[in-house]
Amino acid sequence: MEYTWTKTTTAPLKVKRFLIDCGLSHRLISAMKKGAGQFLVNGKLATTATELKQGDQVTVRLDAEPADPAVAVSTAPLNILFEDQNWLVVDKPAGLTTIPGPTNSTDTLVNRVKGHLLAEQADDLRPHIILRLDRFTSGVVLIAKNRLAQSLIAPAVEGHQLDKRYIAIASGRVTPQHGNFTGPIGRVGTTPQREVRADGKPAHTEYWCRETTDKWTLADVKLYTGRTHQIRVHFAVAGHPLLGDELYGGPMDLIQRQALHASFLKFSDPFTHEKLTFEAPLPADMQHVLQLK
Repeated sequence: MEYTWTKTTTAPLKVKRFLIDCGLSHRLISAMKKGAGQFLVNGKLATTATELKQGDQVTVRLDAEPADPAVAVSTAPLNILFEDQNWLVVDKPAGLTTIPGPTNSTDTLVNRVKGHLLAEQADDLRPHIILRLDRFTSGVVLIAKNRLAQSLIAPAVEGHQLDKRYIAIASGRVTPQHGNFTGPIGRVGTTPQREVRADGKPAHTEYWCRETTDKWTLADVKLYTGRTHQIRVHFAVAGHPLLGDELYGGPMDLIQRQALHASFLKFSDPFTHEKLTFEAPLPADMQHVLQLK
């Protein structure tokens, strides 16, 4: 694939600095220098040291990414919310692992996306997961279909500029109706479990209670950081573990997985600068809980 930018400023710049300012990572530029692509200025081959002047057109031409032979192909279905040449947005069901691992290497989200890309005869066959969800969390997942897209979205991800919203069903009556959890989160020993601890990483979760009963509270949740198990940990520490969240002490009588759904995503497409918004409807198991009043 290739993409072109125009230098609009008068200040002298070399190709490398210009591309970094456009959002390309040092890692991608280094890979291109080692043979993964080419740099062009006004249609002619250039190097990262080429001097640019105002009005120059700078193009990156990337070789296609071959499939990872270690990743199996799955032809199981995907619930696709959106797709173009750079992005794939899917509604992941609860129970589907995002990336292959020791316990499941044949039918994860990555395996299914690989099968989808092969079926549509895509040039780039190595998907890049931008937003990863826990196995038993459902909802919106953003995937970059090529390494340029992955590189360009990275600053927004690192700067917490993607607007990510969740729907959670917490145990008991959560008060106040609106609040923020800011306890830093760290790992519990070598286990998968996390906890709020003084030496943890900064974490910020905001919530708004939508509906409350004696058994549960339905809440809209916004993440400002992306720590592992962040929403689950913050509600558990507040005394309201999510329904079905066995790891953090949630009650298991109403639902058999953590009642957490990634319902909404908004971000600025770094290629077009359009604001893209996606929503995934609440899955049936969480809807069923809400009917048990």
